[in-house]
Amino acid sequence: MKSRITLLFLIFFGINISISYAQGTEKKLVQFSGVVVTADSLRQVPFTSIMIKDARRGTISDYYGFFSFVAQESDIIEFTALGYKKSIFKIPDSLTNTRYSLIQVMSSDTVTLPTAVIYPWPTGEQFKQAFIKLEIPDDDLERAKKNLAIAEMREKIQNSEMDAGMNYNNFIQQQTSKLYYAGQMPPNNLLNPIAWAQFIKAWREGKYKRKKD
Repeated sequence: MKSRITLLFLIFFGINISISYAQGTEKKLVQFSGVVVTADSLRQVPFTSIMIKDARRGTISDYYGFFSFVAQESDIIEFTALGYKKSIFKIPDSLTNTRYSLIQVMSSDTVTLPTAVIYPWPTGEQFKQAFIKLEIPDDDLERAKKNLAIAEMREKIQNSEMDAGMNYNNFIQQQTSKLYYAGQMPPNNLLNPIAWAQFIKAWREGKYKRKKD
């Protein structure tokens, strides 16, 4: 009988010790809130990942960098955002309140990416073919040479004497013009710049000089 009483006493005493130890080691829940800002200009950092280390719990800050979720004392919080260095914060274990606020400052992180060259051709063979068939546009000097060649050709045509074929073409053009303007007034060549150019050229060549008797 005494042995049973002693055994029950030991079991009851052990249970009380376990409950007291568990209550002493249990972490207090905390409403963890705050805002994430940049270190240089104190601007908000939107959509920052806020996770409890070694746990699958956390949240993401909103567009204004604000966040709020339930954590525990002594939890280690990791803040990560694209373009910023990872920041770590540990919630104190001696809080007297169930709410804790924080302004987390994030430092910019420069990421150097390797150079990427994008081509419009899917294969190297197509690039070679396109490079071979590439038509390089003329530069200013080449365009000037072509314009001078065209002007020189026109000048030669204007200064050259008309042969039989050119006379025939001129006659046909005159007849065509008469038929085109049949029944109506023909255009006045007084305002025709081409006619004036031909007149000035003929006058310079002395075709309108009065012949001496």
